[in-house]
Amino acid sequence: MSKVKDTEYLFLSTYIRARENSLLGQKRLEQMAEAADFDEAARVLTECGFPDLSGATDGQLEEAFQARRAAFLAEFEKLCPEKDIVTAYRLKYDYHNAKVLVKGEGSPRDRERLLSACGRVPPKVLAEAYASDSWQDVPETLAEAIREARTTLARTSNPQLSDMGLDRAYFAEMLAVTGALSTDFYTGYVRLSIDVANLRSAVRCIRGHMDEGLLRTAVIAGGNVSPDRVCRAYAEGVTEVFHDRALAKCAELGQQAVDGAPLAAFERMCDNVLTEYLTAAKQTPFGPAVAVAYLASLEAEITAARMVLLGKRSGLGPETLRERLRESYV
Repeated sequence: MSKVKDTEYLFLSTYIRARENSLLGQKRLEQMAEAADFDEAARVLTECGFPDLSGATDGQLEEAFQARRAAFLAEFEKLCPEKDIVTAYRLKYDYHNAKVLVKGEGSPRDRERLLSACGRVPPKVLAEAYASDSWQDVPETLAEAIREARTTLARTSNPQLSDMGLDRAYFAEMLAVTGALSTDFYTGYVRLSIDVANLRSAVRCIRGHMDEGLLRTAVIAGGNVSPDRVCRAYAEGVTEVFHDRALAKCAELGQQAVDGAPLAAFERMCDNVLTEYLTAAKQTPFGPAVAVAYLASLEAEITAARMVLLGKRSGLGPETLRERLRESYV
């Protein structure tokens, strides 16, 4: 198969640059945080192409976010020269749905509303495969991961362990899919995401005085820091293990959290490191990196909008909401 050239992304890159101004962005997020109430904050989203969500229930909010994500993905898939850029994005929702199904065996009605339609496999197809244990319509790697997670939960009654297995399978498949693309930008983002996930696991395990064996179970292979090296954080400290320039500040805040500081600053920095990686695409006039960064920023936009709106509904003040905001791509 011939390699896709960056010039084949000219149209999509132009399309994305035109749409970037309609992303929520830092200025609008702060405007939402400063809004007098939920309804006023929700109306800010209309500037970004959302319907008027003032007065919306939590369920209606989720429906609007799902619809925005699904509509964009369907359009993006038609325009993207490499469909696997979208496939890699959709994997997150396949494995989200897998977790919902595995942990929700006792409450099928509740789990149905939690399933996302943004994965590769339609929720109904995946749920029917799960119920019948017939997997011909499900990608083999995903099916195997679900079966293994189901067995783990049945054996241990520990949903955390089944989630860990699905996370490992998710990142392994992400690396496989992104490794076949014409750019290593997406693979670099996945590897950094694995490092961040492992750093978070190390901080939580050490802070919670958990056995090192739990971290060895949780750690994910494929990052820039090897699993064995991650587990040495127990003996050497978080800052010594995660000393790479991209992660140094995260590790410093992580060590502070291990020593008893609140987790909020550490968690925020972990997310900001991933956003900082994506901003390199701003210097690229066209190519697959532009598409990868836009997809990730779209997801971050939805996460931030949800956080602010639910915070407003809960009565959180502007200062508290601003403290929880992550850096924005735009």
